[in-house]
Amino acid sequence: MNDMNNTGCWTLDEIHTSGSLGEKAEIFQSGRGNVSGFSSPALIPLCAPLLPPNAQTAGTTLNKGNRSNKEGEESSTSPIPNPFPELISSTISPLVSECLLPWTKSSAHQPCTGYEAYPNSELHLAANRGVIKVYNEDNTSRAVEVPSDITARDVCQLFVLKNHCVDDHSWTLFEHLSHLGIERTIEDHESVMEVLSGWGLDTDSRLYFRKNYAKYEFFKKPLDFFPDHMVSISSETNGLINHSELIQTFLNSSTCPEIHGHLHAKEQGKKSWKKFYFVLRRSGLYFSNKGTSKEPRHLHLIADFSDSDVYTLLSAKKIHGAPTDYIFCVKSAKCSSARDLKLLCADDEQTRTCWVTAIRLLKYGMQLFQNFIHPHQRQKTSPMRSISENSLVAMDFSGQRSRVIENPSEVLSVAVQEGLSWRRKSCHRLSSHGSPSTSQSSIPNIALHLAQPWFHSKMSRDEAQRLITQQGLVDGVFLLRDSQSNPKTFVLSLCHMQRIKHFQILPVDDAGELYYSLDDGHTRFTDLIQLVEFYQLNRGVLPCKLKHHCARITL
Repeated sequence: MNDMNNTGCWTLDEIHTSGSLGEKAEIFQSGRGNVSGFSSPALIPLCAPLLPPNAQTAGTTLNKGNRSNKEGEESSTSPIPNPFPELISSTISPLVSECLLPWTKSSAHQPCTGYEAYPNSELHLAANRGVIKVYNEDNTSRAVEVPSDITARDVCQLFVLKNHCVDDHSWTLFEHLSHLGIERTIEDHESVMEVLSGWGLDTDSRLYFRKNYAKYEFFKKPLDFFPDHMVSISSETNGLINHSELIQTFLNSSTCPEIHGHLHAKEQGKKSWKKFYFVLRRSGLYFSNKGTSKEPRHLHLIADFSDSDVYTLLSAKKIHGAPTDYIFCVKSAKCSSARDLKLLCADDEQTRTCWVTAIRLLKYGMQLFQNFIHPHQRQKTSPMRSISENSLVAMDFSGQRSRVIENPSEVLSVAVQEGLSWRRKSCHRLSSHGSPSTSQSSIPNIALHLAQPWFHSKMSRDEAQRLITQQGLVDGVFLLRDSQSNPKTFVLSLCHMQRIKHFQILPVDDAGELYYSLDDGHTRFTDLIQLVEFYQLNRGVLPCKLKHHCARITL
């Protein structure tokens, strides 16, 4: 870390998965982990490209993927051997035999080799390091050099430190395949380089960094994710499972709950969709060719998740003509085109969430639970607060003499009172010229809430629904925005029971003073910050309390 490489850019060799969080913070706070200055879409290597010994000659250089000779030496036309032969897998045999659904005739596709620098790639591997480019919601991006064995959790922690975000363990890395119109959550333990190695040539594939509050919510509230009518112990006993033991049964390798229900399936080569009865077991996903029968002779295998992942689709109803918007798909590691996707469509969001969550649990099992509890264990064993921070005490300066506050409840009360006092003083300073009018008193209100992470200004209703859906359909996810129909009002967009509802915030003028209200003036607030703080503690007229705000950051 003391020297710079030939390109003038610091490497991140010391940022290893086993490294401490403080070491990662030191690198990013000094700006040494930023390599976003690349001008070319094809990320230039940070050191000499890795070539096999027989391809390295003294008179040969690499420039834009073409080999040229110096001093009039004769050009070489022999191909460069692949330095990573272990990444090329053998041809796959079809997963399923001849049956009614379209995916029974699978053709083998030549897999793409990873870790090569090609024009539209987001990755270039150099020795034991690689460069990845990560995007956020507004498509701004940052490139960073990372170790070859870095995980998705490590990448999220690096960007949390770099952008000074609050690490509430909801930050997530997403795999976004634009050419297929699909995306999925990259699990915290997954190797980012392995994910990128599966991307095809000349495909617009990206990594996105954003919040996902629903990532591990099913460990806290399994009843919200697994309805009774979709879950049973097994086809043999046909008994119902106790939901208090549901997650434990998923994690147990010897047992597994059975997920069953109707889904719409896209017929291959056709625009039509057909409804089938599906059954999800540890051995894979099946459909029945005879009603709701679970007899072995009627069940046909659709997907084995040992080499497949589950994705959600973007604009599925418009592109694929799906019956509803609640569509997901199973993609094999060898899948290269949209026609190879196994498209499935649910009737509502809860049904889709149940299937997708169950597939994740069946595929990763106990590893998901370890991902969930790991941040909490780390907080207990190695708290982030420094010795100086632990020595701080709360003080009260409201009286003639200052005093130390020892009661924790009083500490919180005094902090709230000081915050409200500061806000009133700020409003008074901004509207101190003459008597406060409606237009004058609105100035401080605008100045206060515009800087809040939960306020998204001129965002449309559809954009708000898309952002909340992306960041997790769990109770209490919210944002505030300007009203598109009435410029003088605001709108609170809130998720409850996996549905997004919109509440209009109306301005109330009382004797020249401007207030905001959600209930026609019965409960009034001087500004939007006060309104949000109130409904974070009280449900009031809302279906649930405000819990998680949708945040956007600039990388």
